[in-house]
Amino acid sequence: MVAKINLGKLSEKELKALKRGVENQLKTTRTRAIAAATQELQDAVQKIAKKHGLTVSEVLGKKKKHRKTPVPPKYRNPNDPGQTWSGRGRQPAWFREAIDKGKSAKSLEI
Repeated sequence: MVAKINLGKLSEKELKALKRGVENQLKTTRTRAIAAATQELQDAVQKIAKKHGLTVSEVLGKKKKHRKTPVPPKYRNPNDPGQTWSGRGRQPAWFREAIDKGKSAKSLEI
């Protein structure tokens, strides 16, 4: 049974607190529903696999772990050869500074 609340009598602070409480409860309820569905699915897969004399990993296959291989450096800081950059992601400060000073990216290549 849901308690009736007269929202018109609540202050702004109380309404915001109530809103946070409702949002937190919705997240909790959703998380529990996902966990219950996941468990139900796992139980069903185990039951089906057992029925056919198989293991769960045989039915679903093994999960492959993808390992990212490091990308070799493409650029080197002429002032500090220990600083390199692959050309991916955010440009390092030394690279931006060199470009701003008139160096070309080509001149910084390894």
